Amino acid sequence: MSGARVRSVVRVWRRANRIARGARLIASGLVHTAHPLLAQVVVTRRCNLDCTYCNEFDTVSAPVPLSLLLHRLDKLAALGTSAVACTGGEPLLHPDLDAFIHGVRTRGMTSAVLTNGYLLSPKRIDALNRAGLDYLQISIDNVEPDAVSKKSQRLLDRKLQWLAEHALFDVHINSVLGAGVPRPEDAYTITLRARELGFSTSVGIIHDGAGHLRPLGPKERSVYEAIDREARDVPCYFKNLYSGLRRHERNLVDGRPNRWRCRAGARYLYICEDGLVHYCSQQRGAPGVPLDAYSVSDIRREFLTPKPCAPYCTIGCVHRVSVMDFWRAPQVSPRAD
Repeated sequence: MSGARVRSVVRVWRRANRIARGARLIASGLVHTAHPLLAQVVVTRRCNLDCTYCNEFDTVSAPVPLSLLLHRLDKLAALGTSAVACTGGEPLLHPDLDAFIHGVRTRGMTSAVLTNGYLLSPKRIDALNRAGLDYLQISIDNVEPDAVSKKSQRLLDRKLQWLAEHALFDVHINSVLGAGVPRPEDAYTITLRARELGFSTSVGIIHDGAGHLRPLGPKERSVYEAIDREARDVPCYFKNLYSGLRRHERNLVDGRPNRWRCRAGARYLYICEDGLVHYCSQQRGAPGVPLDAYSVSDIRREFLTPKPCAPYCTIGCVHRVSVMDFWRAPQVSPRAD
């Protein structure tokens, strides 16, 4: 059997295994609410790019020591966390990233990496395969690099081809529409290329520079509609990662608020490089509790706490992990004593 054929068989087997594990995790999530479904862990703030819109990186920070990261994984596993995604900065800059991914998997959790993709190579992808990575996500902002973002399809296309040829994990490509995107048609081009290579896709609706969400303009909306129409005709593994949140996404397209129960701090945790738990990357400081001190009582409190930023939130992963709990446990602001 040829090497390509062996890789194809292994890829199918691993995907089936991921689906089975995912089904068990969903079942557990439906039955028990006092555990996180997803934790994003910052492994380094340092990044090899300097996209002007990004507020999540620097150029000098040292990576979080592996011993600290593994300790945090122990705590997340003890809380019953289902999946862990490593982020940054640029996580591929961390010298012990493979050991971290292996640590996620050996603790029974699903593993993911959020990366800009620039440091990928066939050798690096094979190392991620050996570490047991389940999912990798790349956000691509444009077809050609510009003064705002270097995360362009042209510069990354060879990396994407290597992923299609070598990756045994699932790959997801996110493009963007909204304020500040000068060429909205790029999202359509990026989406088609990702599906051509066999990757799942999504389109993120972004705020303007002042943090406000505005309705998509006519050109942006036509691009969104074209992507949405094509998504109905592709196999399920190409579909939008957030396809179960179509109404939520439609409201963002129209600039309307969403009425939903954000479970950040409970179902979703954002762990910064200092080991503090935050609602998300854009709400650092709330609740700002050290992970070492985080408990089931904290999870239960935040599960029931409404978040004032929720109506215009565009962070898809938080919506996605909250969706199974939309139907239960109404949130009530705590009474002042």
